[in-house]
Amino acid sequence: MSVATRATVDGETARRRGWGWLLLVPGMLYLSVFFIFPTIQLFFTSLYDPSGSFEQGYAMTWHFANYVDALRDNWNLFGRSFLYAGAATALCLALGYPLAYAIAFKSGRWKHVMLVLVIAPFFTSFLLRTLSWRTILADEGPITSFLQFIAVLPDDGRLLATPVAVIAGLTYNFMPFMTLPIYASLDKVDYRLVEASNDLYASPFTGFRKVTFPLSMPGVVAGTLLTFIPACGDYINAELLGTPQQYMVGNRIQSAFLTEHNYPLAASLSLILMAVVVAMVVVYVRRAGTEDLL
Repeated sequence: MSVATRATVDGETARRRGWGWLLLVPGMLYLSVFFIFPTIQLFFTSLYDPSGSFEQGYAMTWHFANYVDALRDNWNLFGRSFLYAGAATALCLALGYPLAYAIAFKSGRWKHVMLVLVIAPFFTSFLLRTLSWRTILADEGPITSFLQFIAVLPDDGRLLATPVAVIAGLTYNFMPFMTLPIYASLDKVDYRLVEASNDLYASPFTGFRKVTFPLSMPGVVAGTLLTFIPACGDYINAELLGTPQQYMVGNRIQSAFLTEHNYPLAASLSLILMAVVVAMVVVYVRRAGTEDLL
């Protein structure tokens, strides 16, 4: 290839890369307007003088102690949020992985029907789906009555207004976020690799552990993140299916913002939650060996 031809090719390649960067502009503008700018504003709000009020306004005093006060007074809510979100994520993985596996490898011509059934809950509102669980887990409902009949629950036992109800609601509402990414990874797995492990005298469990599961790890990591992150900040399930004893940090943020109008506290709690979740996500992704997801 001559020097002139190579220069022409290099120029064309650089021009195409330039157009590629331009394609990022709409997305970056959207993130700047609806994420970066609000986050910066939230940071400044968290430093307002906490002695102010909604009626008289808040003064900017760079009161970094708001973070200490927010964490000291609400550390139990953070712990409960991470506990409930972790339990819901583990249940979604335990239930969603077999479902995704069945859809990817065993469903045959029913694959598209089963995928529609997975996303069918999205056809109704999040609030309505959560309210339906109040009926399902009611004291006189079928599940509670059955568990009392088989002596799993005492006669005066209940499921509604307990941590079990909140975790069940979180699990149900976020199950598609776990199932679909895992299915997407499993659907790309070349089933001939699984057959090859069988030809090499690997047991079905060994073949799954050595071949199928490692190849599906990007979907597992994506699914756990898509489930855990929104579950940490959720407040609807705890509000409708629990009591104040089951409230999560999202409930405290919602109350501080909309009821108490305590904006410095609400902003501080929001940023602490965001920072902790980001740190946990970075550690988890690196430990999972999928740094490319970052």
